[in-house]
Amino acid sequence: MPKNFVSNKDETVRMFDNDILEALSRVHPAVPAIIYLPVISYFAFRSIVIYELSAGVIVAYILLGIFIWTFTEYSLHRFVFHYQPKSWIGEKIHFIFHGVHHDYPSDSRRLVMPPSVSIPLAVLFYFLFEAILGAVAVSTFFIGFLIGYLFYDLTHYAIHHFNMHNKFWLAIKNHHMRHHYLNPGRGFGVSSPLWDGVIGTNFPKKTEGSRPSERSFGKVL
Repeated sequence: MPKNFVSNKDETVRMFDNDILEALSRVHPAVPAIIYLPVISYFAFRSIVIYELSAGVIVAYILLGIFIWTFTEYSLHRFVFHYQPKSWIGEKIHFIFHGVHHDYPSDSRRLVMPPSVSIPLAVLFYFLFEAILGAVAVSTFFIGFLIGYLFYDLTHYAIHHFNMHNKFWLAIKNHHMRHHYLNPGRGFGVSSPLWDGVIGTNFPKKTEGSRPSERSFGKVL
């Protein structure tokens, strides 16, 4: 198996000379939940109390939001995080955004998206969806979108630091481990392999019998 990493220990590499920028590039895995659970509660209050939406409408928009997140996750990972411009500055930007994670995949402080990135993206997506859906519908839709994001971030941390025994979680972990250690050009879904299957970037079936098991990945990790 090719070595597509620098270190699998829970260690990091300094990316910025500036101490403030360096601190902003690292984040405790609990931070996304601390930030976005109150935001989800706020939108739930707007949906239920202010707009008085029915339970059916709320559930439908939440499910739609989760579904759209899965495609957003896939698209960001494939077309943004793995985009590598052919220039020195482009390679530097790629390393800051995602390359460092592939070089140090077990760095526990760089496994979830830092607020310096996630908050501007959340604001951008909110106004985009508000323009499409309107202020009422987006309140509920955004609950699902943020739930999807939190599931992605926390799942990503768990994949790299927890041993999985349940078949569902083991499948999710093995899918992402293949992305890291077999072929980073496939398997862009982290919390779900859905779009890899639809778009055709899943791993060939023939790798199923020969792929390393979670126990083998554990030796690497």
